[in-house]
Amino acid sequence: MVTKTQKSKSKAAASSPLSGSVKDSAQQIWQAGLGAFSRAQEEGSKVFDALVKEGVSIQRKTQSAAEEKISEATSRMSSMATDIGSKAAGQWDKLEGIFEDRVAKALAKLGVPSAKDVDALMARVEALNKSVQKLAGKPAAKPAAKAAAKPVAKAAPKAPAKAARKQPAVKAAAAKRAPRKTAAPVAPVVGD
Repeated sequence: MVTKTQKSKSKAAASSPLSGSVKDSAQQIWQAGLGAFSRAQEEGSKVFDALVKEGVSIQRKTQSAAEEKISEATSRMSSMATDIGSKAAGQWDKLEGIFEDRVAKALAKLGVPSAKDVDALMARVEALNKSVQKLAGKPAAKPAAKAAAKPVAKAAPKAPAKAARKQPAVKAAAAKRAPRKTAAPVAPVVGD
Protein backbone atom coordinates (compact mmCIF):
# COMPACT_ATOMS: atom_id res chain seq x y z
CA MET A 1 0.00 0.00 0.00
CA VAL A 2 2.80 2.15 0.32
CA THR A 3 2.98 2.23 -3.39
CA LYS A 4 -0.58 3.33 -3.64
CA THR A 5 -0.10 6.22 -1.26
CA GLN A 6 3.01 7.29 -3.07
CA LYS A 7 1.15 7.22 -6.35
CA SER A 8 -1.70 9.27 -4.95
CA LYS A 9 0.76 11.75 -3.40
CA SER A 10 2.55 12.06 -6.72
CA LYS A 11 -0.79 12.71 -8.45
CA ALA A 12 -1.66 15.35 -5.85
CA ALA A 13 1.73 16.97 -6.26
CA ALA A 14 1.35 16.94 -10.00
CA SER A 15 -2.14 18.38 -9.81
CA SER A 16 -1.06 20.95 -7.28
CA PRO A 17 1.15 22.91 -9.67
CA LEU A 18 -1.70 22.89 -12.23
CA SER A 19 -4.24 24.03 -9.71
CA GLY A 20 -1.76 26.58 -8.37
CA SER A 21 -1.20 27.98 -11.83
CA VAL A 22 -4.96 28.14 -12.45
CA LYS A 23 -5.40 29.77 -9.09
CA ASP A 24 -2.64 32.25 -9.87
CA SER A 25 -4.17 32.98 -13.30
CA ALA A 26 -7.61 33.56 -11.83
CA GLN A 27 -6.13 35.87 -9.23
CA GLN A 28 -4.23 37.81 -11.91
CA ILE A 29 -7.42 38.10 -14.03
CA TRP A 30 -9.30 39.36 -10.99
CA GLN A 31 -6.57 41.91 -10.23
CA ALA A 32 -6.49 43.01 -13.88
CA GLY A 33 -10.27 43.54 -13.77
CA LEU A 34 -9.95 45.62 -10.61
CA GLY A 35 -7.20 47.69 -12.22
CA ALA A 36 -9.29 48.22 -15.34
CA PHE A 37 -12.26 49.23 -13.22
CA SER A 38 -10.13 51.69 -11.23
CA ARG A 39 -8.67 53.16 -14.40
CA ALA A 40 -12.13 53.38 -15.99
CA GLN A 41 -13.39 55.27 -12.97
CA GLU A 42 -10.51 57.74 -13.14
CA GLU A 43 -10.59 58.21 -16.89
CA GLY A 44 -14.34 57.71 -17.17
CA SER A 45 -15.09 61.18 -15.86
CA LYS A 46 -12.55 62.62 -18.31
CA VAL A 47 -14.05 60.66 -21.19
CA PHE A 48 -17.56 61.65 -20.09
CA ASP A 49 -16.61 65.34 -20.03
CA ALA A 50 -15.02 65.03 -23.47
CA LEU A 51 -18.18 63.36 -24.82
CA VAL A 52 -20.35 66.12 -23.33
CA LYS A 53 -18.21 68.80 -24.98
CA GLU A 54 -18.41 67.00 -28.31
CA GLY A 55 -22.18 66.64 -27.92
CA VAL A 56 -22.55 70.38 -27.23
CA SER A 57 -20.58 71.29 -30.33
CA ILE A 58 -22.62 68.89 -32.47
CA GLN A 59 -25.85 70.31 -31.03
CA ARG A 60 -24.77 73.87 -31.86
CA LYS A 61 -23.90 72.86 -35.41
CA THR A 62 -27.24 71.14 -35.94
CA GLN A 63 -29.16 74.05 -34.42
CA SER A 64 -27.43 76.58 -36.66
CA ALA A 65 -28.08 74.38 -39.70
CA ALA A 66 -31.73 73.98 -38.69
CA GLU A 67 -32.15 77.72 -38.11
CA GLU A 68 -30.61 78.41 -41.51
CA LYS A 69 -33.03 76.01 -43.18
CA ILE A 70 -35.96 77.51 -41.26
CA SER A 71 -35.02 81.07 -42.25
CA GLU A 72 -34.62 79.98 -45.86
CA ALA A 73 -38.04 78.29 -45.81
CA THR A 74 -39.57 81.35 -44.12
CA SER A 75 -38.20 83.69 -46.77
CA ARG A 76 -39.52 81.42 -49.51
CA MET A 77 -42.95 81.28 -47.90
CA SER A 78 -43.09 85.05 -47.41
CA SER A 79 -42.15 85.68 -51.03
CA MET A 80 -44.81 83.21 -52.15
CA ALA A 81 -47.36 84.90 -49.87
CA THR A 82 -46.45 88.30 -51.31
CA ASP A 83 -46.86 87.00 -54.85
CA ILE A 84 -50.22 85.45 -54.03
CA GLY A 85 -51.33 88.63 -52.25
CA SER A 86 -50.44 90.82 -55.21
CA LYS A 87 -52.27 88.49 -57.59
CA ALA A 88 -55.32 88.48 -55.32
CA ALA A 89 -55.23 92.29 -55.06
CA GLY A 90 -55.16 92.52 -58.85
CA GLN A 91 -58.19 90.23 -59.06
CA TRP A 92 -60.04 92.29 -56.44
CA ASP A 93 -59.27 95.47 -58.41
CA LYS A 94 -60.68 93.88 -61.55
CA LEU A 95 -63.77 92.71 -59.70
CA GLU A 96 -64.25 96.14 -58.17
CA GLY A 97 -63.96 97.80 -61.60
CA ILE A 98 -66.50 95.42 -63.10
CA PHE A 99 -68.89 96.07 -60.20
CA GLU A 100 -68.54 99.85 -60.52
CA ASP A 101 -69.14 99.68 -64.28
CA ARG A 102 -72.29 97.60 -63.86
CA VAL A 103 -73.67 99.87 -61.13
CA ALA A 104 -72.97 102.94 -63.29
CA LYS A 105 -74.76 101.33 -66.25
CA ALA A 106 -77.75 100.41 -64.08
CA LEU A 107 -77.98 103.94 -62.68
CA ALA A 108 -77.69 105.39 -66.18
CA LYS A 109 -80.56 103.16 -67.36
CA LEU A 110 -82.67 104.41 -64.45
CA GLY A 111 -81.87 108.01 -65.38
CA VAL A 112 -79.89 108.81 -62.20
CA PRO A 113 -77.26 111.45 -62.96
CA SER A 114 -73.67 110.65 -62.08
CA ALA A 115 -71.48 112.77 -59.80
CA LYS A 116 -69.78 114.24 -62.87
CA ASP A 117 -73.16 115.23 -64.32
CA VAL A 118 -74.19 116.94 -61.08
CA ASP A 119 -70.85 118.80 -60.82
CA ALA A 120 -71.11 119.96 -64.43
CA LEU A 121 -74.68 121.10 -63.88
CA MET A 122 -73.72 123.03 -60.71
CA ALA A 123 -70.88 124.75 -62.55
CA ARG A 124 -73.25 125.69 -65.36
CA VAL A 125 -75.85 127.04 -62.90
CA GLU A 126 -73.19 129.16 -61.18
CA ALA A 127 -72.02 130.54 -64.52
CA LEU A 128 -75.58 131.34 -65.53
CA ASN A 129 -76.27 132.96 -62.16
CA LYS A 130 -73.21 135.20 -62.55
CA SER A 131 -74.20 136.23 -66.02
CA VAL A 132 -77.75 137.02 -64.86
CA GLN A 133 -76.42 139.08 -61.98
CA LYS A 134 -74.17 141.03 -64.35
CA LEU A 135 -77.11 141.74 -66.63
CA ALA A 136 -79.28 142.80 -63.69
CA GLY A 137 -76.48 144.93 -62.23
CA LYS A 138 -76.58 143.28 -58.83
CA PRO A 139 -73.67 141.62 -57.04
CA ALA A 140 -73.54 137.84 -57.44
CA ALA A 141 -75.69 135.90 -54.99
CA LYS A 142 -74.41 133.14 -52.77
CA PRO A 143 -73.77 129.86 -54.57
CA ALA A 144 -76.69 127.48 -54.74
CA ALA A 145 -74.87 124.87 -52.67
CA LYS A 146 -74.66 127.20 -49.65
CA ALA A 147 -78.29 128.19 -49.95
CA ALA A 148 -79.33 124.56 -50.13
CA ALA A 149 -77.28 123.77 -47.02
CA LYS A 150 -79.44 126.05 -44.83
CA PRO A 151 -82.21 124.20 -43.02
CA VAL A 152 -85.67 124.91 -44.32
CA ALA A 153 -88.36 125.63 -41.71
CA LYS A 154 -91.22 123.18 -41.81
CA ALA A 155 -94.59 124.62 -42.64
CA ALA A 156 -97.13 124.40 -39.83
CA PRO A 157 -99.95 121.97 -40.51
CA LYS A 158 -103.13 123.67 -41.57
CA ALA A 159 -105.87 123.77 -39.00
CA PRO A 160 -109.24 122.40 -39.96
CA ALA A 161 -111.75 124.89 -41.34
CA LYS A 162 -114.00 124.69 -38.27
CA ALA A 163 -111.16 125.57 -35.90
CA ALA A 164 -110.24 128.56 -38.06
CA ARG A 165 -113.82 129.87 -37.90
CA LYS A 166 -114.01 129.55 -34.12
CA GLN A 167 -110.73 131.38 -33.41
CA PRO A 168 -110.33 134.26 -35.87
CA ALA A 169 -108.57 136.42 -33.27
CA VAL A 170 -105.84 133.82 -32.76
CA LYS A 171 -105.26 133.65 -36.50
CA ALA A 172 -104.98 137.43 -36.80
CA ALA A 173 -102.57 137.61 -33.86
CA ALA A 174 -100.36 134.95 -35.41
CA ALA A 175 -100.31 136.87 -38.66
CA LYS A 176 -99.20 140.04 -36.85
CA ARG A 177 -96.40 138.27 -34.95
CA ALA A 178 -94.72 136.54 -37.87
CA PRO A 179 -95.12 138.31 -41.19
CA ARG A 180 -94.81 136.07 -44.20
CA LYS A 181 -91.60 136.11 -46.11
CA THR A 182 -91.93 136.41 -49.82
CA ALA A 183 -89.53 134.81 -52.21
CA ALA A 184 -87.15 137.06 -54.12
CA PRO A 185 -88.13 137.51 -57.73
CA VAL A 186 -86.26 135.19 -60.02
CA ALA A 187 -84.69 136.73 -63.07
CA PRO A 188 -85.36 134.97 -66.33
CA VAL A 189 -82.54 132.78 -67.57
CA VAL A 190 -80.95 134.05 -70.72
CA GLY A 191 -79.78 131.42 -73.20
CA ASP A 192 -76.13 130.48 -73.60
